[in-house]
Amino acid sequence: MSQTTILKCAIVDDSRLQRLAIVKLIEGHPALDLVAEWNNAIETKNGLLDTPVDLLFLDIEMPILTGFDLLDDLEHKPKIIFVTGKTKYAFKAFDYDAIDYLRKPLKKERFYAAVDKALASIGGVGNVSIGQVVPEEEFIFVKSNLKKRKIYLNNLKYVEALGDYVKLIMDNSDPVIVLATMKSFEAQLPEDRFLRVHKSYIVNLQKVERFNSRNIEIESDQIPVSRHKKAALSEALGA
Repeated sequence: MSQTTILKCAIVDDSRLQRLAIVKLIEGHPALDLVAEWNNAIETKNGLLDTPVDLLFLDIEMPILTGFDLLDDLEHKPKIIFVTGKTKYAFKAFDYDAIDYLRKPLKKERFYAAVDKALASIGGVGNVSIGQVVPEEEFIFVKSNLKKRKIYLNNLKYVEALGDYVKLIMDNSDPVIVLATMKSFEAQLPEDRFLRVHKSYIVNLQKVERFNSRNIEIESDQIPVSRHKKAALSEALGA
């Protein structure tokens, strides 16, 4: 899909005020087309029969049936971004292959990052920046094999410590070995996009597909999470 990808989306929330807040954000995003608003899970299940949706902004705690109950009842599920005021459901949410988990009140930057993940998951390109450089264009130079090499941060999945070196695990290319300490390399990375989750690992937060209290999944790789980094990880991912 091209950068003009448009996602048909809907909101499910029993609070009218919360729906209005999401509507405002959706209307400000050029890749989103709001096609429906529903108050509860039953209304949503019936509405989806007639209204095709690519992306659902879904509350969890609702009367009668929860957001999880709704997903359990759906045979064909759209992409899901959970929107809730509670953090306690974060781990369970990713069991449902959620694109992201947003906490109320919503922040524009965090909302746009979640939409970028949704676009990327279907082959679209998240190309809306908020006073920042588009992620695909951000890069750093590293010294590898006596040469300076440009590393695009959007292609960097995670960093692994290897003694006096670090190994950069990239999208669609071989790993890059760099002579550096984890501390010095971490200092080169933007704090809002990368997090050191273990003494031996730094992850690109935009690449995280699933996580729990012990591990992060990035594609087929399992990355350990230190006990004292769990809270920072949940906060960084808005979970």
